Amino acid sequence: MSRYARQAAVPGFGAEAQARLRAARVLVIGAGGLAAPLLPALAGAGVGQLRICDADRVEITNLHRQTLFGEADLGRAKVHAAALRLAGLNREVAIEPVAAMFGPHNAAALCDGVDLVIDCADSFAASYVASDLCAARGLPFVTASVAGMSGYALACCGGAPSLGAVFPDLPERMGSCAEDGVLGPVVATIGGVQAQMALSILAGAAPSPLGRLVSFDAATWRMGGFSFDGAPEPARRPRFIAAAGIGPKDFVADLRRPEEGPIAHPRARRHAVSDFGPDGPRPAPGQRAVLCCRSGQRAWNAAARLSAVWDGDITLVALGDPTGETA
Repeated sequence: MSRYARQAAVPGFGAEAQARLRAARVLVIGAGGLAAPLLPALAGAGVGQLRICDADRVEITNLHRQTLFGEADLGRAKVHAAALRLAGLNREVAIEPVAAMFGPHNAAALCDGVDLVIDCADSFAASYVASDLCAARGLPFVTASVAGMSGYALACCGGAPSLGAVFPDLPERMGSCAEDGVLGPVVATIGGVQAQMALSILAGAAPSPLGRLVSFDAATWRMGGFSFDGAPEPARRPRFIAAAGIGPKDFVADLRRPEEGPIAHPRARRHAVSDFGPDGPRPAPGQRAVLCCRSGQRAWNAAARLSAVWDGDITLVALGDPTGETA
């Protein structure tokens, strides 16, 4: 216990809690900015096994906030660079790098055998896919989002309401690091909150962060939060599916512009979000609606417009872009 003596002195993190951490298996989705403080914190605390899933490679624009990496890592797969760094931090921790994008096609397999899922991808499509699966399996789920100078982290599922209960609706436009910018210390702050939530859940510390959201705004120097223990699950919400799951009888709409990529499916037709509504296109009776776009944002908004005038099954597909990014 000499390695963990300082944390073991904290109430709730003694020998029994340390044994729980050592036996824990965790899936971390994303090895970027949020993961930069989180992964070393979990490895340093002695979490037994970390499965890290990310399809990206290290780029120069990452380095200001993704401090797991250095210039020598440019061009290297993030999961392999992260695994090398963590192995040097604590050899007692088993690291399983998975160089793949998390999504509906592999979510079930990636979540097999884990005790906790942590979402550091900052992709709302990945967040909802993971939340739906964790809610179904009773797994706790820690997720976060950052843009500009503010962000939040929350712990849900595992007996608490799901992400869909906290955010049943999305704004017309969501921010992104590429479009709105992001500051490294803000990302590090939120990633640190995620790490503390994860360690508290794994150690069984009280009070549990499940059912809590913590926010930080560097522009106003305020931290806040709230409990969502009593949040009701939405009665109806579209689910994400893999592109390979599009069926021959589905009504398929590709909401991207032609320059964003080839048509999503041979039977798909291009539409704008604004096309859907009282006088817009809708599936035939018995058909399933499949709405496709790059990140899932436009598909979500189109689904909201379609569901107001049509009560059939609606699913969403986040296609990504030619570089592999989802947002």
